[in-house]
Amino acid sequence: MAYLSRFIRISWALWAYLLWWGLVRLHWVHPKLSPARKFAATLAGLGTTFIKLGQGLSLRRDLLPDDYIEALQTLQDRVAPFDGKVAELEIERALGAPLHELFAEFDAQALAAASIAQVHRARLHDGREVVVKVRRPAIKSQVARDMRLLKLAVRLLAALVPRLRQFQPLAIIEEIDTGLQSEMDFRREARNVKRFVQMFKDSQTIYVPAIVDDLYTEAVLVQIRSGGRRIDDPALREHGPALAQALVDAYLKQFFLYGLFHGDPHPGNLFVMDDGRICLHDFGLVGFLDQRSRKNLAAAMQAFVQRDSGWLLDAYQDLGLVAGDLERAEFVRGMEELLEDYAALPMKDWSFGEAFIAMMRLGRGRNVRVPHNLLVYLRASVLTESAVRVLDSEFNVVQGLTAGERQIRDAIASQASEAMKTRLKYEAAEAFQELPQTLAEGVRRLRREGFQWRLQHRGLEDLESHLDRSSNRLALALVSLGLYIAASLLMQFELGPRLAGIPLPALIGYGLAFWFTIRLVRGISRSGRL
Repeated sequence: MAYLSRFIRISWALWAYLLWWGLVRLHWVHPKLSPARKFAATLAGLGTTFIKLGQGLSLRRDLLPDDYIEALQTLQDRVAPFDGKVAELEIERALGAPLHELFAEFDAQALAAASIAQVHRARLHDGREVVVKVRRPAIKSQVARDMRLLKLAVRLLAALVPRLRQFQPLAIIEEIDTGLQSEMDFRREARNVKRFVQMFKDSQTIYVPAIVDDLYTEAVLVQIRSGGRRIDDPALREHGPALAQALVDAYLKQFFLYGLFHGDPHPGNLFVMDDGRICLHDFGLVGFLDQRSRKNLAAAMQAFVQRDSGWLLDAYQDLGLVAGDLERAEFVRGMEELLEDYAALPMKDWSFGEAFIAMMRLGRGRNVRVPHNLLVYLRASVLTESAVRVLDSEFNVVQGLTAGERQIRDAIASQASEAMKTRLKYEAAEAFQELPQTLAEGVRRLRREGFQWRLQHRGLEDLESHLDRSSNRLALALVSLGLYIAASLLMQFELGPRLAGIPLPALIGYGLAFWFTIRLVRGISRSGRL
């Protein structure tokens, strides 16, 4: 019965909004709220799962207009905290020990509360101040139930309103559901935090509070407590330019060097500590960029700065943003108009994030499909640019990003070079170990198929002799080539002893290869032809 009543409530809310929206479009109703605000309010009224759904939809700038994005971004999942005694029981159950053994002090009153979890202050026995994040009881089963009912309701809507299918609503809901399941597993967040701690361990400008080892599970996470002034605090304006550059450098490092980035850098997650470092909070939303995506994003950035519409479209396609048939002329024309609009602005007012959004919308939903990792990148990029401009309104984002991106690209090239050397050494060692067997197999095959090939037909003895000689020469050439390659690979190793600076095994390989080459040349010379 509870399932049925919840399903009716969800379905009624969705149908009521669509009916209201239709009446507004027909001008039969004069609303107090805009359709975007009404949609956000409808989701908020349905509770936790739908607030999270709205927050997930706020990433979909490729599908929703700006007013909907802005309305959905205002959705906050702050709710009344659950009882502190219940939180204590959940912590003890998750960590497997009484509270007094885990903490020297624990504040039962929540420091902050949200729809998935709430946070409590605590102090460890070694004196470290920490925050304890504890998941709400039964929230996983509640979200799972709501998602099942939502998918059922959307299937019915899509069947009755076929136009909705072009937006692939079920695929979007599945994507958001996957992200929400990950967000409810604090072990994943702990792993991400550890990676960021390692990433910025030597940084003089960025700080990430560490996870307390052995004090995190799927439902509870204990992290070192830190704080400071929010990055939009007016008191920080004096240090704004330096902080802006530090934030840009940090995100370039995340985007292009590591491919792992904090996906939600709004002012509530960025604090400036007393020592001047920017502290990153809340790693529930983390983005990933593979090496190919990083290269293509860097290419798009350079194409944007150079105002090269053809190059920009190529990078756009390489990112996988275009599906189906492409009207290239139409896209190039739209990009040229976009670039001309930016050319008329001072460079400090240029925005990669806003330009990316405009490019996504050129396809008007017909060809453009944005992968989830790029949606998270786009959110992080737009929020970072916004934070930078709050810190320093005169900061030239394009100049800061392109200069930093070149430095990061050089670092990537250096890493790739070292990786290639390591791989070459490994492959050389493998080739050296396998060389005798490979050569033996090659010679055996040639002997079986070439040396002992006998033609039984009369009058073909000369041809048989010629084939024997050719097979012998081919075998000798292969052996020589193999020795040259093996000796060259051995030059990559610091092997001893050495003669004239050359490793002795490599010198022996070159000597044998040269001897076989001389024999081959002499045999060809005696025959008088190749």
